[in-house]
Amino acid sequence: MALRNTTFHYLLLFLQLCLTICISSALNSISTNQTLSGEQQLTSEAGNFTLGFFTKSNSSSKFYIGIWYSRVSKLNPVWVANRAIPVSDKSKSVLQISQDGNLILLNQDKSHIWSTNATISSNSTVAVLGDDGSLVLRDENNSSKVFWRSIEDPADTWLPGGKIVFNKTTGVSQKLISWKNSENPAPGLFSLELDPVGRQYLLKWNGTETYYKTGSWNGEIFSGVPEMRKSYIYDFNYVDDPQQSYFIYYVNDSSMISRFIMDVSGQIKMLNWIDISQEWIEFWFKPSTPCEVTRLCGAFGSCTEQADQSCSCLRGFSPNSEEDWNLSDHSGGCKRNIQLQCNKFFQMSSVKLPVNGQSLQVGGEDECELACLSNCSCTAYSYSTNCTVWYGELINLQDQYSESDAGTLQLRLNAAELPSSNSKKGTKGIILGVVVGAVAACLVCVTVLWILIWRRKRSKLITASKLVEGTLTAFRYIELQRITKNFSEKLGVGGFGSVFKGVLPDSTAIAVKKLAGLSQGEKQFRTEVSTIGTIQHVNLARLRGFCSEDSERLLVYDYMPNGSLDAHLLHNTSHVLSWSTRYQIALGTARGLAYLHEKCRDCIIHCDIKPENILLDDSFVPKVSDFGLAKLMGRDFSRVLTTMRGTRGYLAPEWISGVPITPKADVYSYGMMLFEIISGRRNTEQVEKEGPAAFFPRVAARKLIEGEVLSLLDPRLGGETNEEEVIRACKVACWCIQDDEAFRPTMGLVVQILEGVQEVNMPAIPRSLEVFSEDDKNIVFFSDSSSSHTPQMNSATSNSSQTKSTSSARSLTREE
Repeated sequence: MALRNTTFHYLLLFLQLCLTICISSALNSISTNQTLSGEQQLTSEAGNFTLGFFTKSNSSSKFYIGIWYSRVSKLNPVWVANRAIPVSDKSKSVLQISQDGNLILLNQDKSHIWSTNATISSNSTVAVLGDDGSLVLRDENNSSKVFWRSIEDPADTWLPGGKIVFNKTTGVSQKLISWKNSENPAPGLFSLELDPVGRQYLLKWNGTETYYKTGSWNGEIFSGVPEMRKSYIYDFNYVDDPQQSYFIYYVNDSSMISRFIMDVSGQIKMLNWIDISQEWIEFWFKPSTPCEVTRLCGAFGSCTEQADQSCSCLRGFSPNSEEDWNLSDHSGGCKRNIQLQCNKFFQMSSVKLPVNGQSLQVGGEDECELACLSNCSCTAYSYSTNCTVWYGELINLQDQYSESDAGTLQLRLNAAELPSSNSKKGTKGIILGVVVGAVAACLVCVTVLWILIWRRKRSKLITASKLVEGTLTAFRYIELQRITKNFSEKLGVGGFGSVFKGVLPDSTAIAVKKLAGLSQGEKQFRTEVSTIGTIQHVNLARLRGFCSEDSERLLVYDYMPNGSLDAHLLHNTSHVLSWSTRYQIALGTARGLAYLHEKCRDCIIHCDIKPENILLDDSFVPKVSDFGLAKLMGRDFSRVLTTMRGTRGYLAPEWISGVPITPKADVYSYGMMLFEIISGRRNTEQVEKEGPAAFFPRVAARKLIEGEVLSLLDPRLGGETNEEEVIRACKVACWCIQDDEAFRPTMGLVVQILEGVQEVNMPAIPRSLEVFSEDDKNIVFFSDSSSSHTPQMNSATSNSSQTKSTSSARSLTREE
């Protein structure tokens, strides 16, 4: 009997333990007399989110109470309670309901360090973690009586269903504030808030200085963020009523994990989680480059877009805190390595000059330099047509700046920081310079005499050309007739006219395009040509000049000896482009388009990207040509839309659907062209012979998922290729041709992927590539929610939402 009682007793203990484990594993709330500490956690009912103590560094003893994704392998808190005040011992720290009904956090010393601070009108409250990621403090007996929500008190993450509110009664704007660095959730310097006087959001530095605006809400998008567009996956809405105004968004696909963050880089980012790669990828981000973020690199730091590390210290300076810089927090800036004693200046060319410079009236550059040297607080000067000096810290300096307003900065340094000079070598240099100068003088005299004779002989061939804004030559029509031998050597014919070869008097070969079908006035034509003429990039065809006489409109470009890409790629020629050359052509073209979209003063949409418009110089460096011709038809995108430009087979779906055109239309065309670079044939070449199933982008998408990408390669290459580059290019092409333009990458991101700076994830299959199988009762499509990524057969009468989920595009890349 005693044995039986003992066994029964242990059985009861075992059942009690199991019940405790089951209850604790399903716990999603904290009520009165309950606490949470140590390794204890709350998990939302469907298991989407977890609440508990966390730390972002294994070596750190700083712990925070936060909420994170349960189904994401990486710890990414979406909300943090004690952002600025961590606890050092999570086992002795307690999260509980206080006597006044608020949720509070006590540290190891039982000091009160965080509270919901809500006005409670209830005898008992409970804190419940919801599947939307929000912790809700409510009446325990009445779920509709809510006193506080974490989703309405955000940290750096804006979850679907949340809102960033401007309270019109109090005049207070809610903020989304970045972390201090990648491991410290304390409030950082960058924030997002609603503009109290405009229907837009503002990005601010330190809560005061606005450095980016989303543009006004027009009912569908913010004008500066076309990526934030309603689609079958995302739903956006802006609410403006007498009490408050706010913007809210939802994710229609419940299988998608998405978040919007105010990043430590000062950029707002929309991120999506990709199960296959187990990575967050950036769906879109603004500003488009880190260097647009004010004070990103701190004092005496310089931003460089071309480098992997966006911030670096100026010569003679080093980071104030190496630890912060390693955690992506550059706001502390840089400090001098050697204090100023014997002063000299170090010249920095092609830089975006710092802000807050002061102009001085001086007689020349020497006086400008002297004015800076004579003031101990002066740290740099710049002289062009006038003198500008800077006192104290240098802010927002950008190195390797390619814009037209780039300048030269003279940075004040200790002489020890500059390269030393040898006096003897200097003396020898002076003597040698005198000798060379004398010889050069004689040569100059002879050269000048020869030039005078040559100009007299050539004066009858071409008159002096006048310059437009110092960059373009305005040719006379009769001059171009002579240069092209009366337009006798035709290079090709395009949609806007014919191109002829010509030779300038200095033997420089040029290409002259005679435009046809343009009905523009003289003033508008010159304005447009002047705009295009200021654009200079190694991967854009250089516009040398123009002609506008009577009804004649001609453009003069550099001559490209290797012709257009289609001649080498899509036609039977003796010269087959190697894979290495093709990849460099794809990369160079992407760089050129990224410059048009993101680097020019005004965004330029090409509208007709195809192999025929990619020219190759003598080294097969690609040059995007015919850019800006859509702008010749007017700057208004809706006007361009009504006169739909482009070539069948490369047109993005939005041209047909009637929505406003963005740079993503070029991205789509680029993706279609990239498929042709891979295969060496037209995308539609086999469709007429073998039917829709032979459409190459569809075949490529299937082969990509099946891991047979090399079978897509142009057979003329004989298998000589870089497999990693082929896979990367094929993934990029699939992302570029997504039906919804919001899912396509920017050309800047395409460049980063092709350069290997960013890794690219497995793309979703665009719905436009879904085709009927031989059995017309079924539709063949690929489900990106399937871990195997194998084709699935579904009835044509399948639920529409099911079809929708299969084409839900995941996001694109992750940083290496």
